[in-house]
Amino acid sequence: MRSNAPANPAKVAGLQSVASKTNHDDSSNVLELSPTVALTLGESALLVSGIRPVGHADLVLQVRTDSADSEAPTRFCERLLTNWSFPAPQGPPTSIPYYNILWAETTTEDGGHLRIDFAEEISSHRLSARNVKFAIATLPAETSTSDSSVDIAPWVEQLLDRAYGNAARRKRAWVLVNPHAGPGGADKIWEKQVKPIFEAARMPMTVIRTTYSGEAVELAKDVNIDDYDIAVPCSGDGLPHEVFNGLAKRPDARRALSKIAVCHIPCGSGNAMSCNLYGTHRPTLAALAIVKGVPTPLDLVSVTQGEKRTVSFLSQALGLIADLDLTTEPLRWMGPQRFTYGFLVLAMKRKVYPCDIAVKVEIEHKEGVKEHYRQRVTGTLSESDTTGQKALDGTTSENECSGDSSQASEDGPGLPPLRYGTVTDKLPDGWELIPHEKLGNFYCGNMAYMAPDTNFFSAALANDGLMDLITVDGDISPFKIIQLQLSVESGHFFDSPLVNYRKVSAYRIVPRKPDPHGYVSIDGERIGFEPFQAEVHKGLGLTLSRRGVFEAPGPRNWDRFSNSERLRA
Repeated sequence: MRSNAPANPAKVAGLQSVASKTNHDDSSNVLELSPTVALTLGESALLVSGIRPVGHADLVLQVRTDSADSEAPTRFCERLLTNWSFPAPQGPPTSIPYYNILWAETTTEDGGHLRIDFAEEISSHRLSARNVKFAIATLPAETSTSDSSVDIAPWVEQLLDRAYGNAARRKRAWVLVNPHAGPGGADKIWEKQVKPIFEAARMPMTVIRTTYSGEAVELAKDVNIDDYDIAVPCSGDGLPHEVFNGLAKRPDARRALSKIAVCHIPCGSGNAMSCNLYGTHRPTLAALAIVKGVPTPLDLVSVTQGEKRTVSFLSQALGLIADLDLTTEPLRWMGPQRFTYGFLVLAMKRKVYPCDIAVKVEIEHKEGVKEHYRQRVTGTLSESDTTGQKALDGTTSENECSGDSSQASEDGPGLPPLRYGTVTDKLPDGWELIPHEKLGNFYCGNMAYMAPDTNFFSAALANDGLMDLITVDGDISPFKIIQLQLSVESGHFFDSPLVNYRKVSAYRIVPRKPDPHGYVSIDGERIGFEPFQAEVHKGLGLTLSRRGVFEAPGPRNWDRFSNSERLRA
């Protein structure tokens, strides 16, 4: 995978030959700093041996030196390891996982050091940027054995290769911080937790603090996309929504959406995007996942209402979930608990939302949905070794992200044309409006998690060109509604007989009674309680994920084979 990041370490021919030699010669994996101190490139971690703390404050290393003065006597220099990052009682690590290594380089300060920056786990929910320096000195040539001379630069390149794998190094980040996201505190999260990790990874950054709702739309519309590799909203899910829509409004929308990988640092109430891509709603864990993230095409959805076209990356809702999302906005200070409180209040009302719904169904039954999920996930993970080959500059993705590569050049560089028109057009052939007199919840998702531990769309996939549609009647008892909500956290929601779960490519929904006080939610943002239509565009957007798939666990037992499949195997 290529990156446009400035000063990205180049793989020159000499380093490539050293790296290839490593596969056959284990000795090249070892950087011997002294007879007792060595750094070894292990299978999944950097192994540190021969270092021990001295007293409770200082750490001394014995480092072999190669002096330019051939007359100098044989000697070993004891050097104080300044800037050792661990509390003295804990001592230095014996290993550092490659995933946690942020950068490595040699410096000339204090006579020369090898510096390794990494993310240290200080709790199960938080990381902190740390670094350790190993002194590099010189040893008289006549005291050095023929195989002990070490050229550090190739070894450092090998370490970075293992640390980053298919991920691009030094991604150029366009950071947007929303100080008012969720319960507040995004500024502090960025400055104290996330920024140090990005700096330790040597990521060039431009940081902008947003001041009003919708500002990121205009910023993304005007940003020079050739200056950056990734956009990093520090917020809830609202700011990523604005960034996607700003990129979608550009004349070169298709290239912009496939060029800039939109990421997410969770600072809001829901933080669904981070949960899906990185498997966490913790800011520092998400930051490390972005540093090590691989480019992942992302389906986007066009939502039309009247003459307006909006891009959705997360979900569309009408009914209980939309009311829950939007009526609890004044309770942002509660954090995620606002959703629990709001759900209990709304469940008691047993409100129904009479609508007419037309859907282009692609997979009708749950077993078919589960099989589709299994085939796509196993196929994606088996290709994970080549995931990083898609460049962050969009050079290989403009056509494949259009939804129909045959039309990419014909339709121009803007958003793909709508295959089914807008909600104001005649109903497409083959669609039939079906009355839903007692609709309680219409929920269509493009990602799995809608909040931490809230895996509504367990069969959702990042780029299968389909949306996951859930419908639930509204006249069921409050007790059953609460049971249904509890089944989301337990992983049984998908299998509930009360849930109608389908894979669709488009739909139209027409409320029977337009209500100026009603709620329709698009990615958690409110639009009018009026008819709207949606259709999905396969892989139109770009993001970074840990493995090329969502981190949600999927429907229960999705990875089990049926008896007939076992017989065919």
